Amino acid sequence: MLVLAVDTATPAVTAGVVELTGGTPRLLAQRVTVDARAHGELLTPHLRDAVAESGHTLADLDAVVCGVGPGPFTGLRAGMVTAAALGHALDRPVFPVCSLDAIAAEVRGEPLLVVTDARRKELYWATYAADGTRTTGPGVDKPVDIPLGGVTRIAGTRIVDLGAPITGPEYPSPVGLVLAADLDGEPGPLTPLYLRRPDAVEPGARKRVSPG
Repeated sequence: MLVLAVDTATPAVTAGVVELTGGTPRLLAQRVTVDARAHGELLTPHLRDAVAESGHTLADLDAVVCGVGPGPFTGLRAGMVTAAALGHALDRPVFPVCSLDAIAAEVRGEPLLVVTDARRKELYWATYAADGTRTTGPGVDKPVDIPLGGVTRIAGTRIVDLGAPITGPEYPSPVGLVLAADLDGEPGPLTPLYLRRPDAVEPGARKRVSPG
């Protein structure tokens, strides 16, 4: 099974091609650039380059896996729109994956907290059991409000010291995304995990000005 995995929920613009044989993922090619302002600009070139380097074409893909956050609105939209368009054009299933689950999928064996940068001095977070099952979250909070009970390791962003050893990848990887996806089931809806209301709001009605 040949899978294209993309994620734009973090500052990393990620695209990669993963081959699944007997349930074991093997990374064939990937492109990753850490630039929070370049998701829309870099994702399509990244996925094209990764597919070409893998020795395949888009038509060879069996499925697409897409990280759906939590993350900021603009970044998530770039990845999800691209994945949905590819799935439609190629008539391939698109599997949504919580981006925190993708990080956790590569770090199993002990209770884990995964965090990514939510800006505004906050973090997106979720906790996981030793077998990789998510136990709480995803949520968004200030670092001091994130529950650490029972957690022995932390994966994800390194911008804040939460008092536990750091392990695992900083950003979702193509292999992690594929490991976290339920490729044997039916793909769920591509629903973004914003966890916040958008900063932009519709303008309200103009105030009436009384004649002077």
